[in-house]
Amino acid sequence: MNVSVWDTYVTRNDGRIMHFDILVPDHVTDENTVFEYGKDYLQKKSISNSTLTTKECRFCHIEKATPAMISQIELKGYDIIEMENCD
Repeated sequence: MNVSVWDTYVTRNDGRIMHFDILVPDHVTDENTVFEYGKDYLQKKSISNSTLTTKECRFCHIEKATPAMISQIELKGYDIIEMENCD
């Protein structure tokens, strides 16, 4: 399976910049769908003051999914790679 990687930067409640990638199957091209996945992730992280638009979240590239990525995508439709300030 190939996945689209959406590079995402969001300002957290404490002002720090949170950087993470949203991974979706490569056939998912609707930005709003990707943004909803990102909002779901942020809600689970208790980040409440953030919006997701093309300013914060942009398509970056396509790559081959690992088995762990595939498992998460099959479970919830997307996967997240946490990069910076996601704790």
